[in-house]
Amino acid sequence: MARFTLCNILMKSLKTYKVEIWVGLKEGYDSTFIHTVDDVRIICDKWVNEVKDCVTITPTEFHYVDGAEPGVIIGLIAYPRFPRRPKSIRKRAFKLAEILMVELKQHRLTVVTTKKSYMLENQFITE
Repeated sequence: MARFTLCNILMKSLKTYKVEIWVGLKEGYDSTFIHTVDDVRIICDKWVNEVKDCVTITPTEFHYVDGAEPGVIIGLIAYPRFPRRPKSIRKRAFKLAEILMVELKQHRLTVVTTKKSYMLENQFITE
């Protein structure tokens, strides 16, 4: 980690690494039930308090052939104050993604890293 001084301010830097979890809020494919961003906040708050981490929650919309649904993008980053290796950040993101997939009853979601995108599929839900 590099340290710089700028106008009496200490600045720390770290090689950038981020992971995003992209998940829809519509339960399954045929259901009309749509979770809320508050549902996601509750899930994420519980998780960050258990593992002592931090995430961002950004509402989004998915528009696809013959449909659309609200969703969220959950973000995790390399944070210079509490440095972690990319592998650790990625593992934490996959664990949170699994929790979100089960709690929100999603067939699939996507985990996007700086270099790769991963589609996770819920083996307990059949189409």
